[in-house]
Amino acid sequence: MSAQSGSLLTRKRFQFSCSLIIGALVPWAARLFLPGTMFEDASINGLAGNAVAIAIAFWMRLSIETYPGIRRSAVILPSALTGHGLIILWFVLTRFPYDRFALMAGFFLHVLWLYVIYVYAERNVRRRIAVVPFGAVDHLNQIDTVDWTMLKRPMLRDTRRASAIVADFSADLPDQWEAFLADAALAGRIVYQVKQLSESLTGRVELEHLSENSFGSLLPARGYFYLKALLDFLFALAILPLALPLMLLIAIAIRAAGKGPVLFRQQRVGHAGHKSIVYKFRTMNAVDMIDERQAAITSEDDDRITGVGRVLRQLRLDELPQIFNILMWQMSWIGPRPEAQVLSRWYTSEIPFYRYRHGVKPGISGWAQVNQGHVADVDEVHRKLQYDFYYIKYFSPWLDVLILFRTVKTMLNGFGAR
Repeated sequence: MSAQSGSLLTRKRFQFSCSLIIGALVPWAARLFLPGTMFEDASINGLAGNAVAIAIAFWMRLSIETYPGIRRSAVILPSALTGHGLIILWFVLTRFPYDRFALMAGFFLHVLWLYVIYVYAERNVRRRIAVVPFGAVDHLNQIDTVDWTMLKRPMLRDTRRASAIVADFSADLPDQWEAFLADAALAGRIVYQVKQLSESLTGRVELEHLSENSFGSLLPARGYFYLKALLDFLFALAILPLALPLMLLIAIAIRAAGKGPVLFRQQRVGHAGHKSIVYKFRTMNAVDMIDERQAAITSEDDDRITGVGRVLRQLRLDELPQIFNILMWQMSWIGPRPEAQVLSRWYTSEIPFYRYRHGVKPGISGWAQVNQGHVADVDEVHRKLQYDFYYIKYFSPWLDVLILFRTVKTMLNGFGAR
């Protein structure tokens, strides 16, 4: 494939326009060869519904793809399911006439087209970013997911092959380089601040570089904080009738596998440092251990884990009872994992700023879990805290949706389970 053709296929306007043609117009035009007519109400509604669904899916992809740590292919199916699912739900609730064939065909053609684009144009595309050679930019070379081009002179034509420009705005830039950045912005070029770009590409906030301004940006959006708590509660309430039969089966399996309680209860530290009892299905045999810190840590291939417990941990089903913690407003579906009190005291004494992770409600799944998995050692927790701070700093519904998508993936492949 030529560079020009590849460039065209990766343009968002081209992708969106072709999605409308393939996913909306083609199913509508198929009525020429099927029973019915193209201009009856159901056909017109099917055309409009597919177009709106494609627009919703496109908007979701643009919103979610701004976050790091996700392949574009992983967003295609969830975003399409959401867009087309919402439209079908709207038709069912409003009882407007709609073309079932057109809606189903539109969904499948839309998804097929996006995967074809990904395979033939986007899969091997790497970002190329031009770097202004002043200030704290040397560490960018350690991020190997991007091709970095170090600029030698302040000329816009040297950045033609780059998708963006990055600079350290806190550095003392020469006048000609400041003019260069201004010209780039006026020309519509994307110009990144090095700190924000580094965080975006790694998905972490470096603790060593926290400053007074960082703490202000780490305050979560309060409006979304309360809306999220309400949505968490309502979703937990809605899913409870479906979860209870599964929880009953799990409880029977645990009891059948051996003696001991079905539930494991542990005091953990949550939002604002408040302590609460967190519930899980018991996955380990009780063993007397003198060191309570060691008892709270689950090591890889831990001998205490039962056969049933290993399966539950692999599928993350041991966390299901935490639905009740959500209903008690103690936890969220998405957020930093609540730590056992004994471990929280240890980490607080060893890691700077550790308490700040309690700025949001703890969650059943989180940004650190889908990127790093289960950790316990102080060095690993230090990196986990960088992921937690990233989540708090960029706290938003779109980041939650991204974590939700990736949580499903980790449940299927068992990433990070212990």
